[in-house]
This record gives sequence, structure tokens and C-alpha cells, in this order.
Amino acid sequence: MKLLEERIRRDGVVKAGGVLKVDSFLNHQMDVELFNEMGKEFKRLFADKNINKILTIEASGIGIACIAAQHFGVPVVFAKKAQSINIDGEVYSTKIQSFTHGKVYDVIVSKKYITPEDRILIIDDFLANGCALEGLIDLVRSAGAAVEGIGICIEKGFQPGGELIRQKGVRLESLAIVDDMNAETGEIKFRQQ
Repeated sequence: MKLLEERIRRDGVVKAGGVLKVDSFLNHQMDVELFNEMGKEFKRLFADKNINKILTIEASGIGIACIAAQHFGVPVVFAKKAQSINIDGEVYSTKIQSFTHGKVYDVIVSKKYITPEDRILIIDDFLANGCALEGLIDLVRSAGAAVEGIGICIEKGFQPGGELIRQKGVRLESLAIVDDMNAETGEIKFRQQ
């Protein structure tokens, strides 16, 4: 998606350690018009799938998942990183490791919101090592539901997550794939798609 690549080039900041900061438009301050275009693109990419629910993980995936859900006309469920008193009943649970935060989280979804009848599109802002996606796939499959695909805003193609998920046979569509970044020069190279 050229629009997203142009925005990453213009406003993204490359930091040491393989970090790409896009907080000015994607995961802190959100450019809703850009999100709308990304949501349209996810709908186009997965138009052949009978998706009835979108799943994401808190917090950065929620914004894009909600905008994309408007294009699909379906609800969004987000996996929570902590049990709270307002989650009643049984939950699906898995552990995920966050590349950004360097922490392991217990991630939960109430069993009321994912059922065996669900055909789910997983949406997230970033894909690095694939740990969060593996956890979400595990949650969906634990419920007996189907993962119809995964939509990612920005994939770090130089990290193993994309290859790992694709090897599992899950359809993965990334709107922008960064193949290389240079923290000294700020240069970002995108994969041709």
C-alpha cells in the first residue's frame, strides 16, 4: 500500500535495535483518514472470505481493527493483557511475548465472544517476531473458530514473524513490508508487493 509506505517514509523514525517509531500516525496518535484507507484495503484483500468477527490485541491494534470492522460490518473483539473484575465467566488464555515491550503477557478473551461458528480476521498494527499472532491464532483455535486470515499494517520483513506465520498455512496480508532499516541514516527499504 503505497499510501502507508509514503507515510512511514515521511513520519516514521528508525531507532537502534530494529525499532520503527510510527507513533505520530499509527499507534499513539492515530490518523483516522489513513486508518480508513487501510480498512478499505483489508476489506479488498479479504473480500473472498466470509469474516464475521475481527480479533486484535490491546492496545495498539484496537484503532485499526475498529476502522477495518466498519468496512466488514462486523464486531471487534480485543484480547486483554490482564484479567479484570469486569470479565466474568470462562476465558481463553495464552502467553505472548511483546517485541516492543520485552515482556511476556497472559492474554485473555472471554469465551462469550469467540465461538466455534466464528470466522475470524486477525488485525494488528505491527508484525515483528510473530509471538502475538501465534498467541491469537492459538486463542481462536482453542475456541474451535476459524482463522480466515491476518491483516498487518506494517511487517518487519527482516524479522522472522512473517515467515513463521506463513509457514503455518495462515493467509497473511501486510500493507507495508519493511525489508531493511538504517538507524544512522533513517533509510527504510520496502519489499515490492
